[in-house]
Amino acid sequence: MTKKRKETPKIRAEFRKKYDQRGRKTDFTKDFQADQSQLDDVASAERISGKGKLTRKRTVSGQVDETGQSGFQIELDVDPAVCLQGRAMRVSGLKSVVRTAQGDFECAIRGLLKSLATDLQNVVVAGDLVTIQQTGGKQGVIVRVEPRRNTLSRTSKGKQQIIASNVQLSLIVASAAQPDLKPNLIDRLLLSIEKTGIQPVIVVNKIDLVDLAEIMPLIGSWAQLGYQVHLVSAQTGQGIPRLRNLLRNRESVVNGQSGVGKSSLLNALDPGLGRRVGEVSAENEKGKHTTTLAELIPLSFGGYIIDTPGIRQFQLWDIVPAEVESMFRDIRPYTHRCRFPDCTHTHEEDCAVKSGVADGLIDPRRYDSYCQIRGDL
Repeated sequence: MTKKRKETPKIRAEFRKKYDQRGRKTDFTKDFQADQSQLDDVASAERISGKGKLTRKRTVSGQVDETGQSGFQIELDVDPAVCLQGRAMRVSGLKSVVRTAQGDFECAIRGLLKSLATDLQNVVVAGDLVTIQQTGGKQGVIVRVEPRRNTLSRTSKGKQQIIASNVQLSLIVASAAQPDLKPNLIDRLLLSIEKTGIQPVIVVNKIDLVDLAEIMPLIGSWAQLGYQVHLVSAQTGQGIPRLRNLLRNRESVVNGQSGVGKSSLLNALDPGLGRRVGEVSAENEKGKHTTTLAELIPLSFGGYIIDTPGIRQFQLWDIVPAEVESMFRDIRPYTHRCRFPDCTHTHEEDCAVKSGVADGLIDPRRYDSYCQIRGDL
């Protein structure tokens, strides 16, 4: 008896809305006044079927992604016999460089992936594990993005912009001077990183430009909360060996505002990288976007690090105002002591959080940061 072939599951998938003209014209009065004979050609009925041009659904082969990490509702089926597994090293528009066991491939993105309905601004990001199909030489097509272990994201133009995926550490790089330290931006990044389960590490660069006694109270406020803080100088090499040991054989991402010296820091950690660096403007102390796209970089001492473009602002993704209090380590222990269970800790009476600030138990700067972030959301 012939063995029944196992059928690939079929799923009705939702796609991006297409911009198309209406299937049936509705302005009949103007046409009638111009030429009555044209009414004979007007369709008396219109049918929008599952295969029509205006449809937003289509049947595909795959399975529902239940992990919630891939960014896609559907995990497409592919033929492993004709495909290669790899990792996205660099993404520029619709072109990606993917590293496989057979070398690096320059890949386009399968049209089906680009059409699937998603909140993602970019379909593929640096760090993604992908499946590619060769099209000739070192060219290929990304036919599937594997489920992501974790993602670091922000909001951009109303969509989820994934900065990096599948990492263990996230380095929040700031500078002690030129430009000045921005505590609120660091707090925002800490909130976004902790929600993902990635370990945050605060790295303060350019400590050779300031008297450390001036910034230690601010640095100490994070260290007392259990955050790992590294004071380094890419110029003098201070603190670099300790940070190199932390990154060894691990997968990390570096992020922070423009001009803090992320590229210079990478060059100090691994001199063979030769990353391009830029100068900070003397007029406004703002850095230029020397790094223009995220790139996964192998480190000579083991591991990978994703270098990302500098940020000017960071809008949180998938965080609602009520969640913010639980993501501040210093505020969370006081929230259940408030008089009102839905206390926002901003204007209510008998608020334990505000009392903690008045009694010196909560850092006023951290409380101001909490109020600003909650207000922005």
